[in-house]
Amino acid sequence: MEEVKDVTVNQESKNMALLIWIGTIFFGFIPGLVFYLIKKEDAYVLSQSKEALNWSITAAIAMLIGGVLTAILVGFLILPAVWICNVVFCIMGAIACSNGKDFKVPWTLRLIK
Repeated sequence: MEEVKDVTVNQESKNMALLIWIGTIFFGFIPGLVFYLIKKEDAYVLSQSKEALNWSITAAIAMLIGGVLTAILVGFLILPAVWICNVVFCIMGAIACSNGKDFKVPWTLRLIK
């Protein structure tokens, strides 16, 4: 995976990465996918779009599992927990991107490399 830690990130890249993470709260995987397909030449935006996509996929799988488990009443605990994690991690990603830092979500399946 491309590391962007020691590179100075310009303001436009920071803003695009910020939009990816904020958009992920409201639109799921769509902002990450759009920026992943459009901004391949910008390493910082590309790395953050991959991370947002990976997180969106992980959250969707967890929501699906929670939805299935509502039949045995465990899902009613899982669904709110996943939703809260989604909001918290997306806000953490937005804050990190506004500072130009490379953000990695813990507990994420790294399906897109």
